[in-house]
Amino acid sequence: MELSEFRQSNLLYTQESLSKYQPGGYHPVSLGDTFKDERYEIHHKLGWGGFSTVWLANDKDHNQWVALKIMTAASSQSRELQILKHLEGCSQGELSSNYLAQLIDDFIHEGPNGVHKCLVFELLGPPVDKVLQDYREFGDKLDSEIVLRMSTQLLKAIKFIHSAGICHGDISGRNIAFTCTRLWNLTKEELLVTLGSPKYEPLTRIDGAPLENGLPSQLVKAADWTEWIDEDEEDIRLFDFGESFFHGHEPDKLAQPGPLRVPETIFTDSFDYRVDLWRAGSVIYSFVFTAWPFSYMGGDEFLAFQMIDFVEKLPAEWEPKWKSMVMNSKKDLRLEDNGAFEIEENFAKLTPDPILQSLLPVIQGLLRFLPSSRLTIEDALDMLDNIQES
Repeated sequence: MELSEFRQSNLLYTQESLSKYQPGGYHPVSLGDTFKDERYEIHHKLGWGGFSTVWLANDKDHNQWVALKIMTAASSQSRELQILKHLEGCSQGELSSNYLAQLIDDFIHEGPNGVHKCLVFELLGPPVDKVLQDYREFGDKLDSEIVLRMSTQLLKAIKFIHSAGICHGDISGRNIAFTCTRLWNLTKEELLVTLGSPKYEPLTRIDGAPLENGLPSQLVKAADWTEWIDEDEEDIRLFDFGESFFHGHEPDKLAQPGPLRVPETIFTDSFDYRVDLWRAGSVIYSFVFTAWPFSYMGGDEFLAFQMIDFVEKLPAEWEPKWKSMVMNSKKDLRLEDNGAFEIEENFAKLTPDPILQSLLPVIQGLLRFLPSSRLTIEDALDMLDNIQES
């Protein structure tokens, strides 16, 4: 399928990949579609990922707004629902009380691309990534009290997940969102003031031929959350358990965004639940600076070089692998230690804020190369409690 075959639109290139609308892939959705015997009616698109699309729906049975996640047909046998049900049992039915997105319903939907698992969640506000991007574009940063609250809630969510024997495996700003309790019972017109009205265009072929079976009839732009202003009043929720696993049943590999790759997955052939600790340190750093601590330019060796320059000296047992990476690299990498930890320099440049400065040892404790040397969640939370008390 070539995009040049279709009438050109920015939405062709900025939304989910059209090539994934095929057997085993996304289910085609249009505004106004209904699911589960017309209980859920689609009014907007909230987002998408490699294995699902997520839609704003009205739950007609309870007259409330919800988020409907439709899995690709090929991924509908994933562990996510099993893990959510396990966590729900451990939390005695209220996942949201543990800063996790509340699962409301689940059902199966058959479509032209296969059989899809559908998960219904409480409606959440914009992803943290989106909010941080907006702050960054305006040259601003989150208030330190908000950063402390978000960090505490994130670590409490991880503590609960780990206590239930689960590793999340994909903690990032894309998988953390603010609650939006103020919006739950608004009219559609009132809700769209905050989300932005849905923008959509029909999908049509240039030659006028009918669309292939399984393609959507329209392209819908994900909500912009143009008027969102509630991050100082709302809690956060951790969601998307598509990469999660039970302790002791680690998969062979994790799907990781480049900047968030965990060092043991670069230098060793094993990992465990403590990948969540490294990722939590990276995310809390992003709360402070509205940017990730590392950038990814297509090679593990450059990412590893940034880590060594940033957090601490590389463990001796990882040195042979690092030297091999450097020798085989086409990039200009140097082995010498610059003698300074850049993370401390970054914090030194902040306006002296006792709360943000107090977060430095928490981030440093979580961003340790060896999983066994990372701060435990309990110790990290104790440190945050001390910040709040002081």
